[in-house]
Amino acid sequence: MERPGPSEVTGSDASGPDPQLAVTMGFTGFGKKARTFDLEAMFEQTRRTAVERSRKTLEAREKEEEMNREKELRRQNEDIEPTSSGSNVVRDCSKSSPRDTSSSESEETSDSSDDELIGPPLPLKMVEEPVSHMEEEIIGPLPPPPFEEVEEDDDDDGDSEEEDNPVQKIPDSHEITLKHGTKTVSALGLDPSGARLVTGGYDYDVKFWDFAGMDASFKAFRSLQPCECHQIKSLQYSNTGDMILVVSGSSQAKVIDRDGFEVMECIKGDQYIVDMANTKGHTAMLHTGSWHPKIKGEFMTCSNDATVRTWEVENPRKQRSVFKPRTMQGKKVIPTTCTYSRDGNLIAAACQNGSIQIWDRNLTVHPKFHYKQAHDPGTDTSCVAFSYDGNVLASRGGDDSLKLWDIRQFNKPLFSASGLPTMFPMTDCCFSPDDKLIVTGTSVQRGCGSGKLVFFERRTFQRVYEIDITDASVVRCLWHPKLNQIMVGTGNGLAKVYYDPNKSQRGAKLCVVKTQRKAKQAETLTQDYIITPHALPMFREPRQRSTRKQLEKDRLDPLKSHKPEPPVAGPGRGGRVGTHGGTLSSYIVKNIALDKTDDSNPREAILRHAKAAEDNPYWVSPAYSKTQPKTMFAQVESDDEETKNEPEWKKRKI
Repeated sequence: MERPGPSEVTGSDASGPDPQLAVTMGFTGFGKKARTFDLEAMFEQTRRTAVERSRKTLEAREKEEEMNREKELRRQNEDIEPTSSGSNVVRDCSKSSPRDTSSSESEETSDSSDDELIGPPLPLKMVEEPVSHMEEEIIGPLPPPPFEEVEEDDDDDGDSEEEDNPVQKIPDSHEITLKHGTKTVSALGLDPSGARLVTGGYDYDVKFWDFAGMDASFKAFRSLQPCECHQIKSLQYSNTGDMILVVSGSSQAKVIDRDGFEVMECIKGDQYIVDMANTKGHTAMLHTGSWHPKIKGEFMTCSNDATVRTWEVENPRKQRSVFKPRTMQGKKVIPTTCTYSRDGNLIAAACQNGSIQIWDRNLTVHPKFHYKQAHDPGTDTSCVAFSYDGNVLASRGGDDSLKLWDIRQFNKPLFSASGLPTMFPMTDCCFSPDDKLIVTGTSVQRGCGSGKLVFFERRTFQRVYEIDITDASVVRCLWHPKLNQIMVGTGNGLAKVYYDPNKSQRGAKLCVVKTQRKAKQAETLTQDYIITPHALPMFREPRQRSTRKQLEKDRLDPLKSHKPEPPVAGPGRGGRVGTHGGTLSSYIVKNIALDKTDDSNPREAILRHAKAAEDNPYWVSPAYSKTQPKTMFAQVESDDEETKNEPEWKKRKI
């Protein structure tokens, strides 16, 4: 058999693919030429298209801006009317001598055509200036007249004066009152986000308040006693808001979470060791505590054992470091309050001898700053607080004073204010969020006036504002920077929140707008219900309905919903017996208060009937008349007869 030649093979290929091959492979398309793509040409075409579109968009935007600029310029020219003096000057310029005109024309021909002025005449000030300078300095629409600029400056000055006055920023237009209890609210804490408030008092209770979950009834959603029978002295949220430091009158501080469950409890130290640095914890009553502002899980406490200790939540079995305040003679002194600086690098403590001592957080041996007579000796300094910029320290003394210190020059107070009575060892002071005001509270005797919240300006330390809180002492105050709301704890068990609807954020504004919920009736089952899901339909009990639906059904029944008639007063009417009625119980109630006292002798009263009972027995004797034997009584002999009948040996013995 002959092979086909090359020409025959080419001819068969040109005629098309073999149909048998297509049937065997299951798809067609053999012999077609694949398309080729030039990627560089496609990219170049795409780039040119993008450039062309960008150019068109830019040109359209420029045209639109130019049209807007022309409209604005036309509007400005229509608004500005030339003054009479300006028109006269322009008229005088037009009536100048021919020589000046010819010279000006020659100058204009030498300049470019762009320098010519087109439009209405310019004001006086602009006409006097050269045209070239005007075009170089002024770009865009014409400036407004000078008097308008002066008025705008005056308005700006007024706004700046309002901004410079810090009293205008105090949020005190509205207030809400939270009822903690009947005793002093000695601790306040607000989480960093401002969603929850926690209060503690002398009644050992710690209460949680949720602004978003509360309604107008202002009720706490949780109350607990984390330290049993110890007064709460300090409460503070951590910088992350997930833990609360609880400092009470005991020697062991506690850390609880947001819901009140205990996270850790500090260990108690050995009170028989002399050197307090060798114990693992405090050995005496605590005063206050504070969280580190930067490091999570680190906090500080001070105690009557003359130490300030730092702790870590992860290691409750031993403190992290111990700071021991000392007098100038090296003797122990008890710290009454302590706090961290804003950056957490310094620890400040005020002591009972009136001194304020500041340590470096990492150096526990000697204080970095020590002022020995910051307040009167023997008084408890109740609070020290750093400003937000970290350069100024405020101290609230037990000597009824408030002082301001610059820690860069810690040799004398910057300012001092007196006449601020305090009767509590935890009276607060704090800075406003903008660092321009200092706030503290005053104490009063019961029934001798009202406690006040006093505001001092930081720059001049003038008493610029005060708020009458209540007829009791103001113990705690807290100004939250995010909410711009002021929380106050008082001596009569109230926690007040001051806010301004326009200046404050969230917080108390969330719960004020909510209406008070109505008390719902308890939805209980009327009887025990056994659930048998796999029982046959004939043995399955009907589904039990709640009491609420049953009560709604009974309400529609005229018999069940009939109101019972009130009791009848007096003798009775309409066929109804009076109040006393005719029953035995009503008779007893009616006569129980009658005076039936018998002053006679009860023995005589009984013996009065003795002879009649003996002569005519009625109760007991007739029942035994047939069965009872005859009564025989023994003869009673006298003493003389007895001695006569005695034997001789007894007589001799006598």
